[in-house]
Amino acid sequence: MLGLLLLTGCLAVGPDYTPPETSMPEAWQQGQDITLTPERAVTVAWWSSFGDPLLDGFIEQAARHNLDVRQAVARIREARASLGVARGEWWPRADAEGSAVRQRSSENGLYGAGASTETLYSAGLDASWEIDLFGRISRSTEAARAEFMASEEDRRDVLISVFAEVARTYFDIRTYQARLTATQGNIESQQQVLKLTRSRFRNGLATGLDVAQAEQVLAASQAEVPPLQVGLTRSINTLAVLLGQAPGTLSGQLRQPAPIPVPPPQVAIGVPAELLRQRPDIRRAERQLAAQTARIGVAKADLYPRLSLSGVFAFEAIDAGDLLRGGSRAFGFGPTLRWLLFDGGRVRAQVAVQDARTEQALLTYEQSVLNALNEVENALSQYLNQRTRLAALERSVQAAQRSLKLATRLYRDGLVDFQNVLDAQRSLFANENQLAAARGNTSIYLVQLYKALGGGWDPAENLATEKSLEPPSEEKK
Repeated sequence: MLGLLLLTGCLAVGPDYTPPETSMPEAWQQGQDITLTPERAVTVAWWSSFGDPLLDGFIEQAARHNLDVRQAVARIREARASLGVARGEWWPRADAEGSAVRQRSSENGLYGAGASTETLYSAGLDASWEIDLFGRISRSTEAARAEFMASEEDRRDVLISVFAEVARTYFDIRTYQARLTATQGNIESQQQVLKLTRSRFRNGLATGLDVAQAEQVLAASQAEVPPLQVGLTRSINTLAVLLGQAPGTLSGQLRQPAPIPVPPPQVAIGVPAELLRQRPDIRRAERQLAAQTARIGVAKADLYPRLSLSGVFAFEAIDAGDLLRGGSRAFGFGPTLRWLLFDGGRVRAQVAVQDARTEQALLTYEQSVLNALNEVENALSQYLNQRTRLAALERSVQAAQRSLKLATRLYRDGLVDFQNVLDAQRSLFANENQLAAARGNTSIYLVQLYKALGGGWDPAENLATEKSLEPPSEEKK
């Protein structure tokens, strides 16, 4: 019977896992813009589309040194070790034991044989091996393997978030620098206007009110510089921490202003169905569902008998010199069958617990899919509308620049009052500041779109991981 069991393998109770069928839209609601293409979405090295070598280097550093990524890698090692624990149950367990016990019997004992003192020496091996009749071990291994794959997806999800955060922080730095440059340009222009106003005041062509208003506009613009400097410093320090470095490490490297990286003219977004393959959070939820499904089988296996083989071989003697002689041998072996007959319904309740948890895991998976669709649609709307806003702000700044030049010339010639100059200055300052912020936000919103699409890793690399996790021959039985 034992040979037959070993040849035919186990009967794994519990449901066999099948991936859930997910209905996905055929196309994106926001995907009709000419700047978007239906080609497969960018998933690998999307940051290179901005053409900034410094950004590329920061991304590479984050992949190696970011502490969140390193924690995710440590969780993978933990899950791999847990898988090894589960796989270890396929094999027999053997223990070596040796002892030397000095003992004395009572003079007034049951048999009244008088007191005696002796030493018992023993050395031997004992082993046990559970035969996986109903799949408890195979289901446990199946769950551990799925959890390990889920930990891989967790690492990829962390990478995507870290890469997006590095790019966003880098764009924040360049945006603050652009806003500081625009502010400084407005300050210089306002200083020239103040100089002109004071000259006209000395010549009786302007009033003290004009001078005071010019001074107020200049001082207000100068007051905008410190908050921008604070934001710039904070962003530089944040980027250093994202790269696993101490705050301030990148100050010398990033203090020199540089242009805000420009998004590519077209962005490939693919189709919604690709999210199931590209988004690691969806893949992680699917693997966790698979693990939880296997745990139903683990719980159900306790409703059935457990068969194990056990044996012991030892030498025992009261004289150490006789321990290894043939007459000191002792052994025993045989099968053990254990079947829980009554437990007050605890096992069936545990099966119900695992069923409920599996239902929760399925709903979590479905929620992950809906969240992914929602994030992409929102990111598309945000990016496309920001591009429209950016184009309008560029036209507005050009008009504001012409307006200030014209108002200043007319004021110098005495054809308009100073209020026109003040209004033109305020308008130009506000529009240039908004334009710099809009340029940075356009790039940041594209990063958010790449993140929503699951960009930042290669789905093809998953094949090698899955092949490395093929179960051994015992698990396949």
